[in-house]
Amino acid sequence: MSRHPSYGKSIKGAKKRNVLKRFERVQILRQLGKWVDGVNKKVTGLPKTPSGL
Repeated sequence: MSRHPSYGKSIKGAKKRNVLKRFERVQILRQLGKWVDGVNKKVTGLPKTPSGL
């Protein structure tokens, strides 16, 4: 019995995502200097960030 073609190759799962998770956005904000630990406590309503960093 063969695998169904919708399972695809494992390389498909490695493509670039265009939506960041919250912790990834906080990391980018830290790199840009817009997030300071201890000062910024609100993790909702984060500003938009470039996803290429």
